[in-house]
Amino acid sequence: MATLLAGGTARAQSPAGGTLKKIRDSGSITYGHREASFGFSYLDGGGKPVGYSIDICNRILEAIKAELQLPQITVKYQNVTSQNRIPLVTNGTVDIECGSTTNLIERQQMVAFSPDIFRYNVRMAVRADSGIKGVTDLQGKSVVATSGTTSLRLLREADKGKNLEITQLAGKDHTDSFLMVETGRAAAFVLDDILLAGLIATHRSPKDFAIVGENLRTENQSLMLRKDDPEFKALVDRVITGMMKSGEMEKLYTKWFMAPIPPKNVSINYPLNAETREAFANPSSKGI
Repeated sequence: MATLLAGGTARAQSPAGGTLKKIRDSGSITYGHREASFGFSYLDGGGKPVGYSIDICNRILEAIKAELQLPQITVKYQNVTSQNRIPLVTNGTVDIECGSTTNLIERQQMVAFSPDIFRYNVRMAVRADSGIKGVTDLQGKSVVATSGTTSLRLLREADKGKNLEITQLAGKDHTDSFLMVETGRAAAFVLDDILLAGLIATHRSPKDFAIVGENLRTENQSLMLRKDDPEFKALVDRVITGMMKSGEMEKLYTKWFMAPIPPKNVSINYPLNAETREAFANPSSKGI
């Protein structure tokens, strides 16, 4: 059984006794999911959350059932955004975020993370006919990033970006940010290259866009959970590490990033990179 929850700012309290106790007592678990992190966590044609991160959370759910000796646990889905994902985890609304969040050391003051499930580079999407090839070509132009992400900060910290005169724009989500490039409101959209690849692949005219520019930083994507809950984190870490060592994680990767996926039956076609292969070989949640 699965239930979609309405969005908005929730007022739940962080659970006493840990996440596993909360799941046992309620008979349910709440996944945080994204609407348009294609490949990772997004809505299929029927409005159901699907993706690489969702499949990993489902494997964790099976381990929770075994741990708690509960044959049935109801899955509830809570849509999250870049702005509200951390508050919804910390206040107990979301038990595990199955999305597309970077494990940053600064965020570890508020939440905990699984071992990295993906590593990628931060670059920018532009219109293919824009003439933009690198960071210095952004001089005098408008650049968008999704609210709640670190992308524009990384652009500003880059050697070639420190003295740029740009107009900074903020999209409410990745779809909104990409739309600004599509319609010409922004010249570039700065984000993780794998998420940009998903947005382009699922667009009606992928050839109209390109991913360009220097790598602003290699980042690590993880599942997010509540801080100071060692029992739950140990279970999550055990499942994910086991999937990596068995080869199951690489099979999931191929399913979501190298093969046609719903709802448009197109492939993101993003081969497993050396950084992610290293994450699979040596699981780590230390963050950057």
